Amino acid sequence: MTAPRLVLASASPRRRDLLARIGIEPDLIVPAEIDEAPLKGELPRAHGERLAREKAEAVARLHPGALVLAADTVVACGRRILPKAETEAEARACLALLSGRAHRVWTAIHLKGPHGESARAVETRVAFKRLSQVEIDGYIACGEWQGKAGGYAIQGRAAIFVRTLTGSHSAVVGLPLHETANLLAGAGYPLWKR
Repeated sequence: MTAPRLVLASASPRRRDLLARIGIEPDLIVPAEIDEAPLKGELPRAHGERLAREKAEAVARLHPGALVLAADTVVACGRRILPKAETEAEARACLALLSGRAHRVWTAIHLKGPHGESARAVETRVAFKRLSQVEIDGYIACGEWQGKAGGYAIQGRAAIFVRTLTGSHSAVVGLPLHETANLLAGAGYPLWKR
């Protein structure tokens, strides 16, 4: 059995959907099983880069010869890494922290293949409006925040919280498409299949 041409090392349906927007369908989707906890003193960009690399390496070991694409998105307020909210309390704390202020979203991508590897980290600056308690309560009730870095999904209802965005919208969703396409093209992946 030959190795698949492209393996997406992610369980995220958003990353799959983003790739589909540019005409790319992975041959296989294999979520990486790694510990995603930040290391002591690890900065947001370095954290995202490390996780993307570790995900790519873990899946590449299972599928030698394949192109393995991995990514990780980190929401940061200053040097602080916000969690992927799993509880209402975490999501509320994230939204309260982000309310009325700017923050950075780092999305790191890592491509590992039989002929080497390449990586990029994309920074996007997002500024939220000041959120009322009604808005926070409403957003918590809709449930979109579950499992999302920083407790929000920009592609959903949280879009109304965004005052300004400087950088890549697709990176905040989970995969910077321009940079991903460049890495794939550089590795010989055919972006324009017939």
